[in-house]
Amino acid sequence: MDRYELMKDLLEKSKFFKLVCGAGNEDLEEVKKLTIIYTLAGTSGIDISSTPEVVESCMNGIEEAFFYAKKLDIKIPYRPFITVSVGMAGDHHVRKAVIDLDKCVTCNLCIPVCPTDAIPSNLIIKKEKCIGCGNCSDICHFDSIYYNHNKKDLEKILPQCLSLGAEHIELHAGIKENDFIFQEWSLINQINPKNHISMCLDRQHLSDFQLEERIKKAKEISGERLIIQADGIPMSGSEDDFNTTLQAVAIADIINKKFNKFIDKKTKKTIYKTKNEINILLSGGTNSLTSKLAKQNNVNFQGVSIGTFARNIVKEYIAKNNFYTNLEIIENSVFIAKKLIDESIF
Repeated sequence: MDRYELMKDLLEKSKFFKLVCGAGNEDLEEVKKLTIIYTLAGTSGIDISSTPEVVESCMNGIEEAFFYAKKLDIKIPYRPFITVSVGMAGDHHVRKAVIDLDKCVTCNLCIPVCPTDAIPSNLIIKKEKCIGCGNCSDICHFDSIYYNHNKKDLEKILPQCLSLGAEHIELHAGIKENDFIFQEWSLINQINPKNHISMCLDRQHLSDFQLEERIKKAKEISGERLIIQADGIPMSGSEDDFNTTLQAVAIADIINKKFNKFIDKKTKKTIYKTKNEINILLSGGTNSLTSKLAKQNNVNFQGVSIGTFARNIVKEYIAKNNFYTNLEIIENSVFIAKKLIDESIF
């Protein structure tokens, strides 16, 4: 089975788990350590920034995971698929926060709410760590935080990322303007014409009808290679409860009802099609309870993407100075990560 068929099989069996390092996360050491842990735990995919250096770090992490696998007697089922994420200007996944120190009153409320520790005591944000989540600007009472788009030359950068080992590309399209989105979407399809590609969509700017129309148009361009990452509430998965993940399941339900279900003429009931028209990854507020909630409510999905929650549960291990030399640290972190994967694709 080649890589394309393997990916297709994982989606058909709803067995695809993707670790999301963050489209804006350019912390090379963190990406490498997360990759080691989740590759050993059996992740199907790893989502990273579309930066060649980050791709190299991720690839190095995969190679080191195979090295540690021999020492820990762990069997890695297959190499995880690397997805590089890009985004439109205005999408929160690809923006970087800046603190205007002339307006700032140094209340420091922004420091503890940053999930990636990107805000040090001098309040000069570490760009490589900022993922554009918005927590800092939400808590700022003095309008002293703004955002810059992390603009990239996709025609130059994406081929480099693919040549270094990335296989999939994801477009974060959480903005209103369709024309701009499909210019980028067409470009991505030209750059990566033979592998799966995904579009990450939320409902912040879209009605259900607009969401459906955007998916239809994306499908016309990409065909069966299309994956929709249904982003409930982007970058909100810090808590492990049903309410946090509710919107991720809800947006998948909307997509299923439009594309993957039909009304049975005999029973007059809505049932799932034998073959999915749209492959869906649950995302945005995802945690250990996401799959459980979806299955309780008969909401089908083909995979789960987990970012904030997946990173947080191994954060203490990644922070240890002797991470690479202490097998017990790696083994303990892998145990936690594997538990999350098992809970997500049971």
